[in-house]
Amino acid sequence: MFDLAILGAGPAGYVAAEKAARGGFSVVLFEKKELGGVCLNEGCIPTKTLLYSAKVLDYARHSDKYGVCVPDASIDFPAVMKRKEKVMKKLVGGVRVRMREAAVEVVKAQAFIKGPIPGGFALEADENEYQAARLLICTGSEAAVPPIPGLRESQAVVTNREILALDAVPEKLVIIGGGVIGMEFASFFNSTGTQVTVIEMLPKILGPMDNEISAMLQAQYAKKGVEFHLGCKVVGIEGSAVVYETPEGETCRAEGDKILLSVGRRANISGFGLENTGVKVERGIVVNSRMETSVPGIYAAGDVTAFSMLAHTASREAEVAVSSMLGEPAQMSYKAIPGIVYTNPEVAGVGLTEQEAGPEIKVLKLPMAYSGRFVAENERGEGLCKVLVAPSGAVVGVHMLGNPCSEIIPAAAIAVEKGMTVKELLEVVWPHPTVAEILKETLQA
Repeated sequence: MFDLAILGAGPAGYVAAEKAARGGFSVVLFEKKELGGVCLNEGCIPTKTLLYSAKVLDYARHSDKYGVCVPDASIDFPAVMKRKEKVMKKLVGGVRVRMREAAVEVVKAQAFIKGPIPGGFALEADENEYQAARLLICTGSEAAVPPIPGLRESQAVVTNREILALDAVPEKLVIIGGGVIGMEFASFFNSTGTQVTVIEMLPKILGPMDNEISAMLQAQYAKKGVEFHLGCKVVGIEGSAVVYETPEGETCRAEGDKILLSVGRRANISGFGLENTGVKVERGIVVNSRMETSVPGIYAAGDVTAFSMLAHTASREAEVAVSSMLGEPAQMSYKAIPGIVYTNPEVAGVGLTEQEAGPEIKVLKLPMAYSGRFVAENERGEGLCKVLVAPSGAVVGVHMLGNPCSEIIPAAAIAVEKGMTVKELLEVVWPHPTVAEILKETLQA
């Protein structure tokens, strides 16, 4: 009998497997596809690889702004896709090495939970029986597919998985959903020369992210040629056309060679015997702050909990779950979960947004141009840094637009998580010249 069986080898599963094994547990890890899960194979890593190629292309096209001549800059799409595969293969191989070095038994098969047995749980995978004293469910999520008439019949509709396997750049792309995934693909294909249309049911892009920052990003992409239709409901798909209703009740059509469905994700809670455990389920598996489910000995982490569907959240939840099993003090905190959109320019935020904050919260903000390094490296860039401060002086939220805010937001996350005050942050020596100095400049504003 294994000490721990883990279902799913994404950012939650493989992190948990390594930590548990190094903590002395015998661990079996089940994954029906590839190690790394959606993140390494269909999400975070392949999309960011593509987006970096697009960013290099953007810089090359506008290199004259920096005194550098790059004539006839263009994209070699097959080469970009080939590099994406190389990066994925390298990182998946790295996870495989980590599992081997930690003595984790990896089973490339779908595990099915048969139910409880004395001292643990019974599972089946690839016609083999397994037993484990504990279960950690990390089965992740999949793209949500709403019941839109004509959607399943259309050959033009793709999800984030299929769009990563295209062999050519589409001339026209219609994206249903203006959230993070939708905007990242809008960014990439806009750079490749595709005519992009984004249809979003909400009155803004990027859902719960800061309203002002979202509006600024939308304005920048509108200038680049991306067409936005906000507050619009998709009522059908007719071949390669998306039919939608405007807020005024008008029915319109948007034609595309491809239609990207990007309206969110849903937890994977079926197909592996969860019903045989008695675990409480709502939108996803219900857990407490120690990642324990309603059934003793069964834990869950990652997208399957349907709470914060981000890879870095999943990894931390997995660490907390294993710490709980090992008897270590650990509680999951969602106070400072950073959110990043890898468009060009990037968007990053952590903590409360201005729309979430009460009237007692002070809002400090400065253009990113107050950072000398930002001006030096972003000739055409506009940006904003916004810091929310509680009456106590504690920083409760930070939101940014401008490159490279994805690399700056961890400092803000530490400040929010630890309840650091403006005074404490200003006492830190910030290196110069860095774009991160914008945080200090904003706090001094």
